[in-house]
Amino acid sequence: MAENKLLKKDLFGEIRLVTADGQTHILRDSSAASGWIRWLARRMLQREARILAVMDDVDAVPKLVEIESDRLTRSYLAGSPMHIARPTSSSYFKNAAKLLRQLHRANVVHNDLAKEPNLLVGEDGTAGILDFQLAWFAPRRGRLFRVLAYDDLRHLLKHKRYYCPDDLTVRELAILSRPSLPSSIWMHTVKPIYMFVTRRILRWSDREGASDRGDQS
Repeated sequence: MAENKLLKKDLFGEIRLVTADGQTHILRDSSAASGWIRWLARRMLQREARILAVMDDVDAVPKLVEIESDRLTRSYLAGSPMHIARPTSSSYFKNAAKLLRQLHRANVVHNDLAKEPNLLVGEDGTAGILDFQLAWFAPRRGRLFRVLAYDDLRHLLKHKRYYCPDDLTVRELAILSRPSLPSSIWMHTVKPIYMFVTRRILRWSDREGASDRGDQS
């Protein structure tokens, strides 16, 4: 029997869990997005499809199944979002760091790991990474890529500081103490405007993770 379950609905459309013929997939549908923002939702969907296509050899990330103008179908990863699973084992964060290195070796930066729902705790306790709408593929791995990769790692370490603070290494503490220049600019200029527009004007909230915990550094 086919199953079609709505997981999330927001300004950018719908995300559904679809099961048919013994296969379970995730369907992202931008045709359900608000009319005035549908063009952006469609662009983000196409961007995610391009990123997933270059990560076929990366473990524990979704695999692209099908892409249409308004719909993206990807593989389903079993597990729970970080803010629900609340991992307290250092082995989880070691595994997540290893996965992040695989991502970067594939010339992809995620750009949205501050959000806890984008980090998955699998049924076997290992890490997964979701939601590549804001990710960037950079074949030449220039200076900007290296800065954004550093920020990916720093966001992961912020989560480790919250859930597993006693296991931070000296090197990790040093990274946490040194935000990149783009990160500092974002936190002090763009992000307050973004939060005001999305939460006060649009009445849209997507758990931010570190910022929702009051962890702003």
